[in-house]
Amino acid sequence: MKPELVLAEWHRAREAMRAAELLTKEGCSADAISRTYYAILHAAKAALYVHDVSADTHRAVRQMFGLHLIRPGRIEKEWSIHLGKGLDERLAADYDAETSFSVREARAASRLARQFVSRIRRYLLSNGFTDSQLRRRKRP
Repeated sequence: MKPELVLAEWHRAREAMRAAELLTKEGCSADAISRTYYAILHAAKAALYVHDVSADTHRAVRQMFGLHLIRPGRIEKEWSIHLGKGLDERLAADYDAETSFSVREARAASRLARQFVSRIRRYLLSNGFTDSQLRRRKRP
């Protein structure tokens, strides 16, 4: 495991989560939904890097998450749906101008993303990372 890769993805997840919450607060629902997906994606990639598994595409992250984290029982099965659902919503939010999202939908997406990120945080803590490492972001 390369802890720097885990932490880089983890901090990107936290940053995307913060952006989603700010965008939701400002009523930018489609953009908020897009950022919630990226919070989930980066958190999933952080968990995969714990096992030296990298994935370069959205589809590959979903597949590897299932193969290396869900199937062996490291992460509960119910968390796998978030990657697929989040991607579908992100694609609609980013590319379908006729689709609109309400603030309520953005709040719901943020809540689910926070739960997913929180679950991955517990996973990282159980795999040797500390609260301090997960809170702190090293600046270049």
